[in-house]
Amino acid sequence: MPADNQTQVKMIEPTQILRFAKLTDHAFAPIKASEKAAGFDLKSAYDCIVPAHGKQIVKTDIQIELPSGCYGRIAPRSGLAAKNFIDIGAGVVDEDYRGNIGVVMFNHSDVDFHIAKGDRIAQLICERIFYPQLEECSSLTETQRGEGGFGSTGTN
Repeated sequence: MPADNQTQVKMIEPTQILRFAKLTDHAFAPIKASEKAAGFDLKSAYDCIVPAHGKQIVKTDIQIELPSGCYGRIAPRSGLAAKNFIDIGAGVVDEDYRGNIGVVMFNHSDVDFHIAKGDRIAQLICERIFYPQLEECSSLTETQRGEGGFGSTGTN
């Protein structure tokens, strides 16, 4: 009990549901590697190759229904990046998209990268998003930073 005899109230957020459907028998359910993992691991539905210094769109054969107010971010798996020079691109899944989730994989190494059906290829992270109204202006408010970009905020 608190020392000042005030009642403590713990806010409980409603459970958010990420729904998914398998489009073919080749699909695998997204899985969490641990209870507090940021994302759900996505698996390849097919054997394929990401060519050296090339790219490949790898299909998962799943579709998803994101929680309201969220988008899906397809993010790299750290092990693939560190060990195999594999990166993920174009990783935004809009809340209203219902198609096959494809993963754009870039191979920055000198050798082809072989993917087997069922390999974990990326992770899906649900992130909250705002849908602002767009307003055109003749000018914007000034800031101390101004137009500085690409390393302009530091010297090292």
